Amino acid sequence: MTEPKVWTFFYGSYMNFEVLKEVSFIPARWEVAKLSGFDIRIQPRANLVRSERDCVYGIVATATPQELSRLYAHAKNVLGEIYLPEAVLVETLEGKWKPVLCYICPAMESHPAANDYLDRIVGPANALGFPQWYVERLESFRP
Repeated sequence: MTEPKVWTFFYGSYMNFEVLKEVSFIPARWEVAKLSGFDIRIQPRANLVRSERDCVYGIVATATPQELSRLYAHAKNVLGEIYLPEAVLVETLEGKWKPVLCYICPAMESHPAANDYLDRIVGPANALGFPQWYVERLESFRP
């Protein structure tokens, strides 16, 4: 029996396919999307905070529960952060609304981000065609 796949929104280093390969996760389906009602913080890892006026760009991708478990065990064991799933509604670039999971860290201690970590986010943001203002927002977290 095939394990079911769920759509999940990735907004930090997990929208980088090279990073995903490190944990043997290669999404079969994905697309660029925007999540309104949140702002991104990268201090030291990418995280979301609620905001009535902001939005966050990323990708939505299909993943099995096992893949998500492995991915977020990596976040805890390698990156040192615990992210928990939350249901959100994203808009694809084609204007379609999609209910997805999004993983958010409820308590991240604020520290400056490392440049190499930011590179793993800014590179894909440019390659995926995110708006320039958003790429500049990501760059603003450089120490």
